[in-house]
Amino acid sequence: MRPGAALGIGGLVKMSASDWPGQLAAVVFCQGCAWRCRYCHNPHLVPFDRPSAARWERVLAWLGRRRGLLDGVVFSGGEPTCQPALAGAMGQVRELGFKVGLHTGGPSPLALAAVLPLLDWVGFDFKAPFCSYAKVTGRDHGHLAQESFRLIREAGVACEVRTTWHPALLSPADLEDMADTLAAAGGREWVIQRFRPEGCADAELCAAPPGHLPAIAARHRGLRLTVR
Repeated sequence: MRPGAALGIGGLVKMSASDWPGQLAAVVFCQGCAWRCRYCHNPHLVPFDRPSAARWERVLAWLGRRRGLLDGVVFSGGEPTCQPALAGAMGQVRELGFKVGLHTGGPSPLALAAVLPLLDWVGFDFKAPFCSYAKVTGRDHGHLAQESFRLIREAGVACEVRTTWHPALLSPADLEDMADTLAAAGGREWVIQRFRPEGCADAELCAAPPGHLPAIAARHRGLRLTVR
């Protein structure tokens, strides 16, 4: 997308109690993503060139009428940090008095750094061990996600780290490696989400239900796991 382009919107959820824990939020789904995660259940949000589902000006006007009824606005996707207009949109949301949240996988540390000062909360999608991102995302971008994770930690922004799990993508050894990474970074909570077949186009994953999550070793007892 060209610099200065309008925010590309793939969808809007007007009220959600699950996209930002503890907050009642609207969710703006940004169009476009550079990754091709095999378990993606929103493939319609991946292309950058789809017509926007709504004009940002209209969404902003609607938000102006929701002050006092919503706690915040979450920018989700797709991958919001791929949008050049993201920082401007977040600033406008803050001017209306809303808290601002972000769902990101961290593919662009530079773009993330630009919006971190505007954020109250981040949902960070930890896809795989950083050395193995290609098998989940189709791109060898683990080093970019690792740098984004470092930026989030150093900024001190409230963060929920979550991972979508399917045994065809993440082995027990992978989960142990990821738990080590989070524990070493001072992480205290890790949300593991079971794969959902709804909307997913990967026939292999859809044909094999995830089953039971492997136990994570006791040495990670400082890391609290939540399974969704």
